[in-house]
Amino acid sequence: MKRIASAAACLLLFVAVTGCHSAHHVNQWNDVHAAVAVMHGTEGNAKVKGIVRFAELEDGRVYVTANISGLTPNAMHAIHVHQFGDCTAANATSAGGHYNPQAHEHALPNETHHRHAGDLGNLAADAKGNATLNLTVENLTIAGLMNPVIGRAVIIHAGQDKGAAAQPTGDAGGRLACGVIGVANPDAK
Repeated sequence: MKRIASAAACLLLFVAVTGCHSAHHVNQWNDVHAAVAVMHGTEGNAKVKGIVRFAELEDGRVYVTANISGLTPNAMHAIHVHQFGDCTAANATSAGGHYNPQAHEHALPNETHHRHAGDLGNLAADAKGNATLNLTVENLTIAGLMNPVIGRAVIIHAGQDKGAAAQPTGDAGGRLACGVIGVANPDAK
């Protein structure tokens, strides 16, 4: 009987400690309001590089900015959040497909709100191969319960995302660059 009581006491202690630990873990994620992906070129595309940032706005939307260099000059390049934060494959296929937790069809941000969570549209490269993105989205969170991006990857594709007309992924071609989305340092500029 003592052994059962002792085991029950240990179980209660474990539950109490784990519960407190879990609450602490959840609270830590509540304090994450910015994320960053450092983009690295895939095999044969070493010149493609840059930074993609995600910032949570007061109204719950997410502001996405990107500064990318080394792209094909005067061309459009698709940019998407992909399922996995895994850029280990030489061609970045280890990042999986588009991040689509709600099972929507593919579309561009200006086409519909019912699109893959990872559909961020296109980057327009200038004559020097540099591109920027400034986009506010409503279907992502940084580390919240709805479509969190932390731990996933950003992929920049070789071609233009053709939107809803090209299911299921926009027909954007190969993967030029990959970056894992991590917690941003709030003090970094």
